[in-house]
Amino acid sequence: MGEVGLEPQKSFGSRFRPLQGLAKLFHDGLLLSLAILGAVWSLEIHSDLGIVIFKEQFLALIFMIGMTAVFLSVPAQSGDQNARTPWYDLVLAALSIGVSGFVLFHYHVIRDDLGLLSPERSILGTIAVLLVLEATRRIAGWALVVLAVVLILYARFSNYFPGFLNMPATGWDRLSVYMFLDNNALFGFPMTITASIIIAFILFGRMLYVVNGDKVLTEFAMAAMGRYRGGPAKVAVLASSFFGTISGSAVANVLMDGPITIPMMRKSGYQGHVAAAIEAVASTGGQIMPPVMGITAFIMAEFMSVPYGEVVLAALLPAALYYIALFMMVDLEAAKSKLTGLPRIDLPQFRSIVGRAWVFVIPIFVLLWTLMAERWQPGKSAMTAAIVTVFVGLLHPETRPNLRRLIQELLETGRIILDLLVITAAAGLIIGLLQLSGLAFNISLLLTEAAGGSLLFLLLMTGLVCIVLGMGMPSAVIYIVLSVIAAPALIEAGVVKMSAHMFLFYFGMLSMITPPVCLATIAAASVAGTPIWKTGWAGVRLGFTAYLVPFVFVYQPELVFEGSVAAILAVFVKSALGIAILCFGVSGFLFEPLTRVERLFLSAAGAAVLLAPIDSGIGLGIGGIGVAVVGFMVWRLRRQSTGVPA
Repeated sequence: MGEVGLEPQKSFGSRFRPLQGLAKLFHDGLLLSLAILGAVWSLEIHSDLGIVIFKEQFLALIFMIGMTAVFLSVPAQSGDQNARTPWYDLVLAALSIGVSGFVLFHYHVIRDDLGLLSPERSILGTIAVLLVLEATRRIAGWALVVLAVVLILYARFSNYFPGFLNMPATGWDRLSVYMFLDNNALFGFPMTITASIIIAFILFGRMLYVVNGDKVLTEFAMAAMGRYRGGPAKVAVLASSFFGTISGSAVANVLMDGPITIPMMRKSGYQGHVAAAIEAVASTGGQIMPPVMGITAFIMAEFMSVPYGEVVLAALLPAALYYIALFMMVDLEAAKSKLTGLPRIDLPQFRSIVGRAWVFVIPIFVLLWTLMAERWQPGKSAMTAAIVTVFVGLLHPETRPNLRRLIQELLETGRIILDLLVITAAAGLIIGLLQLSGLAFNISLLLTEAAGGSLLFLLLMTGLVCIVLGMGMPSAVIYIVLSVIAAPALIEAGVVKMSAHMFLFYFGMLSMITPPVCLATIAAASVAGTPIWKTGWAGVRLGFTAYLVPFVFVYQPELVFEGSVAAILAVFVKSALGIAILCFGVSGFLFEPLTRVERLFLSAAGAAVLLAPIDSGIGLGIGGIGVAVVGFMVWRLRRQSTGVPA
């Protein structure tokens, strides 16, 4: 579902111990219980039955199961394939049960005196924090751990820091209890969203795999795009955008369809590093592709206190621009290299796909209808769509699920949840520490002062911080941190609230394709066997639009559906035109290879059209000039290609 920041070499098959016998059976039971409990909670069955359960109690139960499963199955050292769980991991699993059980069975007492700083609470809080840090190190590497430790040390010793960092320090007893029990920390909204929403959407995606919905999507993409020039690359773009609706994870998308699309692209004539870059950029776009998007979208809706449907709507046009640009770049790359499409005989027929397409169309319709029209909670909508998926799949022999596949996908859901639980637990600690220490407010104030009243400089600084934080951290955590420390500064500078948060969302996503630590690109390069740096810079070139579009919807919030219908359409058309002109300049091709001067001119004209405000005469003038220039070049190059003097 959401991007969890895993390196490709740490995919599920290699990261987990090869447990056997009763140990494997017990571990699989934990994974199944995570998926099933998440489904039951999302459907609000406990409320229908009149059972009163505090949210924190359910989170503690999920945390207990997840942490126990992590320490039983994920070794302390990467690559350790010893089937036996060592004694120290058994101790860590037992401690996880102990600290979680304290909240699970005593929360009715805890909630009445959350401010009580008793010794047992401080000890249990210290243990809980250490468990989260160790689990995070095993699951996501050192980046998150280092950030959390730095914030813990700052909160404890902030009175020793100079300048704006000098703040009253927090005693360890208060700090440990706050991180453990306060609902703004460990059991805060990141874990709440995972337990009540994300699990349901993961299940929805996995149920689509159970009924072979992934094959339907791939075949549809091949039938729609395979015959055109550069067809395999366009199949990759279309398939990845579809997978984004049910996954939202860049790395997962790459590893799911990359082994199919990358060899096809290479066979059709694309260079290996370009094929891998196309797959990485296309898969990364899945995080912003409605309706499901990624974990960040749900966190964003929670931060802004708006319905998830509003976030989906706001992401629609920017996502369209992202894929329009990628399609154009792929097409121009194919034209430049004189590539052709796949033979029709090798492509699936639409007629054979239509009979199975309902297995994808009906559940997506149910999801959108319950989310947008009925205003259901996202988790309940996703679980309803998941159930509908299974029932629809039963109607056709080729999509009919079997019990073995269903259990396998439930286990896979549990494995994904393990990663998300650990990462959102760490994210909860980070949010709590930023708020408790006052650092969030101070950094926001510092950003505003450093920008000196320049919104553009503030945006550039914020985007750069997103990219730097993205060096090893999941995009969801990047958004969480920046939404606390940077979003207030952007909003204070006059940026529309939705545009401000979407700006952070986008730049957090861009860490997936921006070297040096570009996880989606690393995954694609590993599949293609190509150099990471060469693949990474090709990805930056192909996905260049994503670096500009966030600035467009900050200055022109009509792109996130802020304004009249006419204004929204005008800005979208103008932006699409600017992107088209930019693509000609960046690719260096328009019927024929372009000179450097022509490329530079078209790139500048495209950027001007894209960024110029629609309500200014300058913007309209630049747009008109851009259209005229492109029209003239098309006319001239066509005449040259036919041998007629221009």
